Amino acid sequence: MKTHASPTPFPKADIGPEMKGSDAVVACLIREGVDVIFAYPGGASQELHQSLARTDKIRVILPRHEQGGSFAAEGYARATGKVGVCMATSGPGATNLVSALADAYMDSIPLVAITGQVKKEFIGKMAFQETDFFGMTLPIVKHSYLVMDVNELPKIMKEAFHLARSGRPGPIVIDIPKDVQQAKFKPVFPATVEFRNPILSEVHQADDESLRKVLALAGAAKKPVIYAGGGIISAGAEAELRAFARKANIAVATTLMGVGAFPETDPLSLQWFGMHGAAYGNWAVDEADFLLVVGARFDDRITGDTRKFAAQATIVHIDIDASEHNKNKRVSMALVSDVKYALGRLNELAKASKFTPPDTSAWHAQLAKWKKEHPFSYEPNKHIQPQEAVKVLYELTKGDAIVVTGVGQHQMWAAQFYRFDEPRRYISSLGLGAMGFGYPAALGAKVACPDKQVIDIDGDGSFAMNIQELATAHIEKIAAKAMILNNQHLGMVVQWEDRFYGSVRGNTILGDENNVGSPENPDALYPDFVKIAEGYGVKGRRVIKKSELRSAIQEMLDCDGPFVLDVVVPYTEHVLPMIPAGKTVKDMLLK
Repeated sequence: MKTHASPTPFPKADIGPEMKGSDAVVACLIREGVDVIFAYPGGASQELHQSLARTDKIRVILPRHEQGGSFAAEGYARATGKVGVCMATSGPGATNLVSALADAYMDSIPLVAITGQVKKEFIGKMAFQETDFFGMTLPIVKHSYLVMDVNELPKIMKEAFHLARSGRPGPIVIDIPKDVQQAKFKPVFPATVEFRNPILSEVHQADDESLRKVLALAGAAKKPVIYAGGGIISAGAEAELRAFARKANIAVATTLMGVGAFPETDPLSLQWFGMHGAAYGNWAVDEADFLLVVGARFDDRITGDTRKFAAQATIVHIDIDASEHNKNKRVSMALVSDVKYALGRLNELAKASKFTPPDTSAWHAQLAKWKKEHPFSYEPNKHIQPQEAVKVLYELTKGDAIVVTGVGQHQMWAAQFYRFDEPRRYISSLGLGAMGFGYPAALGAKVACPDKQVIDIDGDGSFAMNIQELATAHIEKIAAKAMILNNQHLGMVVQWEDRFYGSVRGNTILGDENNVGSPENPDALYPDFVKIAEGYGVKGRRVIKKSELRSAIQEMLDCDGPFVLDVVVPYTEHVLPMIPAGKTVKDMLLK
């Protein structure tokens, strides 16, 4: 006679003592394991700050701009995989979070943004500092809440964190009117979450029959390639990816979001591909006869003209979000699945079936030839080249650092010339491309990983957008470093002007256009980032001579606090390779 173990008792809800709504929010944050929140106070969120002031279990970091705080929360989330939390008041405080919400939505980053709102009676009446933040953010969040009943707060908080981190991660907004924060009640803290829509609780796992078909396709391929995206890192599936690639002897090309999911120093690595990615990675995907796409979304910066992308390949797409299947590119086979499960199960099935990879020696010889003949490279110059600065940083840190970037040419050079063997080491705004992201995100990453070197590789234009966060670094003693590749221009836009607009400068010079600063004209460099840093109490140094570059970077790394290193470079450098927007691999510019 069979016996069955007793079912595990359903966890009971916990009823707390009477408290304010704002105190309940803090209690919920503690229950969710939140140890830091980036929060800027204001009239409609003051109750929440008062409640936070009464606990020592959560570190509250005051940014100098709400956008800086929300980018810092993203940096924390990207570095750890945990939910990042930021908070702002109503109206302009809330609207200053919009860029980070859009950024987290595009890059699938778990983020919870809590905002104060005017009292319920004033909603919809254009009260002082009122905005419809719920409605305003609907297109750029995974889910949002406007809390109208204080009794719903614990349930909403529980749901919000579950949704932010589960499935395809993303940002959640919780908008709380001030009178809801002030209301007293006896909270009921739920132990679990339940949804009426089963899709929100469903666990997606590819079936064995489909996965065996994937193995069969891999086994029959002559030119197989794995195209791995940020979903690998979100799912913590890097070990499964590495095991499968090595078992099947398939080369791996990642997206920028997927950098570090597969070790870039591994012989099977094609590094990252796309608009400014490795030529050999792009050629490999273009000529592949089997393309296994895992945790990626066929972004336009990867595919160019989708009609001609991987045109010869049988494409299998595995992703947890069914809405991404056949959205940008029609594929041969689409599997809705948690990618960690799918890759893990592929490894198990391969072992059980004694899977033997096909003879792809000719293909790997071709890949090796491309890699040898067309590496990421740059022309030597009497001045410091921006690529050279990144290369020296890699050598001095031995690849053991978290590199955060702003947005622009420096963002691409950081990914090209710093090799990443681990996930969550390259942190960048990629889908949205939000300038000003770099330094505040570096603060968040450093708070999350205090024992790691965290360096923001930034451009002078991007760094200036949130330069006020140097104050946060100094006051909060956050030792995040900034290495500015200073070319006095909006470099990526200048590159497009040079390539496609006859070098006509359309407001892309950041200083005096009649006296532009440069390595040859250092007296005209503007602004003086070192003096600005010193004004915030942060150490800094400017380096112009190539002979001083290595020692200057080492000084930055040796500093036990925040540091700004202003590296002056020529503005004439272009990021290469480059596939012009909407074009194909055949149109790649190599020089």
